[in-house]
Amino acid sequence: MAPPSAELLIYPVMKMERIPEAQDKPESELNALDVRDVVDHYELAYLVRTRMQRADQPLFFDTVVSAKDGHIVERWSMLQTVVGVGKSQYNGEVPISTTQDGATFRMLDPERGTKGAYGAMAITNANNSSKAGEMYTNSTNTWGDGKQYIRGGSTVDANGQTAAVNAMWGLMNTYDALKNVLGWQSLDGHNTATYIAVHVNTAYDNAYYSDTCRCMFIGDGSSFSSLGSIDVIGHEMGHGVTAATSDLVYSGESGGLNEASSDIGGEVVEAYARAGGKGDAIPAGGNDWMLGTEISRNKTPLRWMYRPSKDGSSPDAWSTSLKRLDVHYSSGPNNRMFYFLAQGSKAEKDGDYYSKYLVKSPAAMSGIGTDKAFRIWFKANTTKFTSSTNYADARAKMVEAAEELYGKGSVEAVAVQRAYAAINVGADVDEPATAEPGTEAPDAVAAR
Repeated sequence: MAPPSAELLIYPVMKMERIPEAQDKPESELNALDVRDVVDHYELAYLVRTRMQRADQPLFFDTVVSAKDGHIVERWSMLQTVVGVGKSQYNGEVPISTTQDGATFRMLDPERGTKGAYGAMAITNANNSSKAGEMYTNSTNTWGDGKQYIRGGSTVDANGQTAAVNAMWGLMNTYDALKNVLGWQSLDGHNTATYIAVHVNTAYDNAYYSDTCRCMFIGDGSSFSSLGSIDVIGHEMGHGVTAATSDLVYSGESGGLNEASSDIGGEVVEAYARAGGKGDAIPAGGNDWMLGTEISRNKTPLRWMYRPSKDGSSPDAWSTSLKRLDVHYSSGPNNRMFYFLAQGSKAEKDGDYYSKYLVKSPAAMSGIGTDKAFRIWFKANTTKFTSSTNYADARAKMVEAAEELYGKGSVEAVAVQRAYAAINVGADVDEPATAEPGTEAPDAVAAR
């Protein structure tokens, strides 16, 4: 937790308006490029950041308060969470990097990160509280028992250590995937160490990233198992990367993109870890394209990237109502975009991999692979997105990133356009007939 802070600013109050060409379109037929966000008016206001605690529940908010009369202009939660995620113990024996200090071993990774709270990446024991607690130590360098934490039991014996093992393995693989594949070190790109606190609160069904400490908090679960699965750790660390770069506002469409970026990161890290956590490319397989499958007691995932609507709340495509949804649901269309970009779609209309918005040739778009898709996404999020980027802007910046990486008119750039078209963001285009990936495509790929 931290004392509240306030910053005086001129705040632009936005509104959505249709472009002239879409004035007469029915609401149900609007495309993301048919509308734009414009400034309605400006407010002299304070941006108030509060990072507080009520009982065991963290209350993190950014609030824009009018300096004239004190009314709340905007407010959004800054608790960047995977709500209701739980974890089972599914990785078997895994290598973890620790530090020896005399006869004591500490869960401090000397190979990853510098500075920060502990001088390197670390795992701490919240011990059923809301505080990060002390770093894990042990008399031997063998940790955990591979079983779900028994509520009320010791958090430092073998059973209690298992949550720390999960967290350290996830932290190591996320760090390695970013560094080895993209040359990006830690969350901020400057190799500043972070840490993960486990056993947060009691039977806590949540995991979250805190921008106060630039660290992560992981609960043991109640409806779910321990929340330290590889995709959840990758997800939460992804929030740290976004916070250090684009800093997408955690509300509306930008909030959905923030959550989607973390979901993408979680799946990418899962694929990397399952392939052994080595190499300079993201493997083509190994992940399941579903978030939270392993931590679910009934193996029902929290989110399906290839068909978000399977959860009953997330839309498969953009609409004007997207910005009114919880960010864990408004992330759905972008998750689907990334799946199609990496894996492609299918033409069968009754399947989970079909999009009615793909109207050009071929009916089933081709994917470019997870490695290329992630490189494009990461470049766009860390170098091109701004805090207010929405779906339409994300498409434009993704096309720019693909063109810079693989060439203007390349197969990869065309795939980005098709993947966004598949979620009702921009027009569909034909795929090039003969060009190889990484090469420029014929002029015929332009939208018609």
